[in-house]
Amino acid sequence: MPHAPDDATTWRGLWGETADVLDDRTAARWLCETASATFGDEFLSILDDPPTVRMVRRLDEMVARHRTGEPLQYVLGHWSFRRLDLAIDRRVLIPRPETEVVAGAALEFAAAVGPTRTVVDLGTGSGAIGLALADELPIVGTTVWLTDASADALDVARANLAGIGRCAQNVRIAAGSWFDALPPDLRADVIVSNPPYVADGSTDLAASVAEWEPADALLGGADGLDDIRVIVAGASDHLRPDGALVIEIGADQGAAVRRLLTDADYGDIEIRPDLAGRDRIAVARRPR
Repeated sequence: MPHAPDDATTWRGLWGETADVLDDRTAARWLCETASATFGDEFLSILDDPPTVRMVRRLDEMVARHRTGEPLQYVLGHWSFRRLDLAIDRRVLIPRPETEVVAGAALEFAAAVGPTRTVVDLGTGSGAIGLALADELPIVGTTVWLTDASADALDVARANLAGIGRCAQNVRIAAGSWFDALPPDLRADVIVSNPPYVADGSTDLAASVAEWEPADALLGGADGLDDIRVIVAGASDHLRPDGALVIEIGADQGAAVRRLLTDADYGDIEIRPDLAGRDRIAVARRPR
């Protein structure tokens, strides 16, 4: 690769060649599916069909990008999150399994409220958490707010909003830094956020993340807690009585975030693990 297709070229052959180049058969399939615009069983049904010149050119371009170190998710231009397939690019973070667990915790609290419920996803990025909640909560009685200080991120979230069908009618998008984006009188049942929480200069950040993903969505000050402090301090003014705050945190921040929540008089404080058993989610109830 690169090469031009001939009469003998098939998607089966291209998949094999791509897998050899990348040493990753699964990634090769995803790239071939995206280049051919066929997915799942539909892709398997065309394995012996010839690609067009344009399809091969697109596959070559994607393989070249990935070989330079660009994350596969950005090369594909989309990635799955819970039940959604989200458009993503370098304007937003790549959705991760850890954040799916955060969304699940927020869903747990929001689903327990009724007949109406209001959820706020602060710093939404691609819209992953908030749109997943809008998709999985009842259509009737649900309102979900997506906020972000980045106009670029909100453009991505708006593009993804179109992909959730009828549930999109329940979503509101607002620009601004944290609570500044919200109407002053808004009171939510759940506030959820995946804020920047990596300490500036951290050596734990993978090179592919540091080089490709937006720094302003990753870095949270000297100890990584700058934005979490803002959220903890401001959430009580926008939560209804007994409302829940759900925050994604770093694996080494559980004790520090618990102290922040305790000092702010939140109740029912928990630090929950992710799928790997590491501290990942801080949950608490509004101070009474």
